[in-house]
Amino acid sequence: MVSLYEAGVLALLIGGIFFALVAVVGLLRLPDIYTRTHAASKTDTLGAGLTLAAAALVFGSGLPTIKTALLLAFLFITNPTAAHAIARAADDQGIEPWTADDGGEDR
Repeated sequence: MVSLYEAGVLALLIGGIFFALVAVVGLLRLPDIYTRTHAASKTDTLGAGLTLAAAALVFGSGLPTIKTALLLAFLFITNPTAAHAIARAADDQGIEPWTADDGGEDR
């Protein structure tokens, strides 16, 4: 029998794994760097957040939980910032965003 506490941890872990897999699918399926960066930053941030929340629940109260919360805050700040920097660097390099007129084929 799974307790409510264990079910919560499992739900957070499954959610984290799901969003990490969505990030992988986005990286493989989307057509250009801008959309891939968008998909990876959004879903990876949420997936890592849910996984770290599960770890914080497992650790209970104390220093490891504080460290996990700080790591979560660091990820919430740096993932979108890194995605923006990658997209800006691609724009500076003259990489054009994909449009429906670019060949019209779906990957």
